[in-house]
Amino acid sequence: QTLTWMSTDVEKCTMRGKNTDECYNYIKVLVLRNDETLFACGTNAFNPTCRNYRLSSLEQVGVELVGQARCPFESHQANVGIFAGGQFYSATMSDFQASDAVIYRSLGGEGSPVLRSIKYDSKWLREPQFVHAIEYGSYVYIFFSEIAVESMALGKVMYSRVARVCKNDSGGSARVLERYWTSFLKARLNCSVPGESIFYFDVLQSISNVIQINQRPAVVGVFTTQKNSIPGSAVCGFYMDEIERVFRGRFKEQKGTDSAWSAVPEEQVPKPRPGSCAGDGSASAFSSSVLFPDSMLSFIKAHPLMDECVSSINNQPFLTHTISGCRLTQIVVDTVAGPYKNCTVIFLGSEDGHVLKVLMNSDLNSSQTTTLLEDIHVYNPSKHLGLDRKVLGLEMDKEHHALFVAFSSCIIRVPLSRCTQLGLLGPHPGARPGGGAPQRMPGGRVFTHGSWPGLARKSYMEPLSHGPTTHGRGAYGGLVHCGSGGS
Repeated sequence: QTLTWMSTDVEKCTMRGKNTDECYNYIKVLVLRNDETLFACGTNAFNPTCRNYRLSSLEQVGVELVGQARCPFESHQANVGIFAGGQFYSATMSDFQASDAVIYRSLGGEGSPVLRSIKYDSKWLREPQFVHAIEYGSYVYIFFSEIAVESMALGKVMYSRVARVCKNDSGGSARVLERYWTSFLKARLNCSVPGESIFYFDVLQSISNVIQINQRPAVVGVFTTQKNSIPGSAVCGFYMDEIERVFRGRFKEQKGTDSAWSAVPEEQVPKPRPGSCAGDGSASAFSSSVLFPDSMLSFIKAHPLMDECVSSINNQPFLTHTISGCRLTQIVVDTVAGPYKNCTVIFLGSEDGHVLKVLMNSDLNSSQTTTLLEDIHVYNPSKHLGLDRKVLGLEMDKEHHALFVAFSSCIIRVPLSRCTQLGLLGPHPGARPGGGAPQRMPGGRVFTHGSWPGLARKSYMEPLSHGPTTHGRGAYGGLVHCGSGGS
């Protein structure tokens, strides 16, 4: 099935000084609203608009909705969107000038007010690059990078963050935080190599949904160095209970414009605890956040940042990548790989059109090592139009044993199983039957925590001669299916 949604405002957009290429309808939101409905938002020539479509037939349902604060105005602006509890949570730029970054909740119907983050408050958000949103427990978590207000003395330094809001947040009282979040908290994600001189990977590029690592809920993300730094990337994991522990910890504050940031003394934190959900924990006596005392609301308005960072699993990256000069950009995780579904394999996209396939080990006491299984050269300039090789997205189709790799000019399908090409057995090369130690690939080497001495083996994609094809705007490409079975 094909769905076409063209913008009718191109002429008006160009009259406002925008180039024609900027005035297309770029789809920036495409999420399931429920089991029957697909929710889509497009830039619509700098006039963001949203629609509902029937999933079975792709027929439009109802009327168009205003997309402002749900979808960015420009195609290159980062945004995220997710439905949770029947309401749409979005994080994006909400104005034409791209000056108002917002975390926004809407479409909840009567009894569920529209809420947003405070406008133009750098303590809440400062030039954020939104990456991902997930629903977990009583909260919605938003992952992003932003300019760190607590490190302004170092210049415009980017830090990775995780923010949290309560799903039952109803906003504050008529005096404080009315129609604003009362539960917004954020903390820094620490992905770094330990040592006498700690090396940080501060900029979050991509992060997974919640998976199980060592029988604990966790997320795994790709982090890179600052833009003006030596190119480098790392993969770090974070336990969800560790994130929650930090959100229960101390708050951070700056007492004066020239003062250093420091922890707020516990005796100065009002009760119920700021950031709590109504009806839960210390706020269990309050049926709604609109009933919270002004002292609590005023505190959270001025203190959304936590003092402690969220430490990564094992306090170090699962792997680092600093040799090729190209940063990693995307991640997708398969937690049930291998013939016995007991291996975790991660796929990593890069700036130079490669996809790295890695067998992950998260147990420092294990004899196994995190192992690079394959370096797949997906982007072929002789076959795919466009000069941008950067991998913009990775999506795994477990049912059809495929990985979809998105570029600016095309989408390419890569089979998950490519064992016949590599001369190995098993649906995921490198995993022995019974879940034993990974095999070394022909001519390859193994890398361990915090190092990347070399690549296991390179393989290159050929255009399809038959079978499935992929199409993109002004581009065509495909891959040979050379494996059997699935992951």
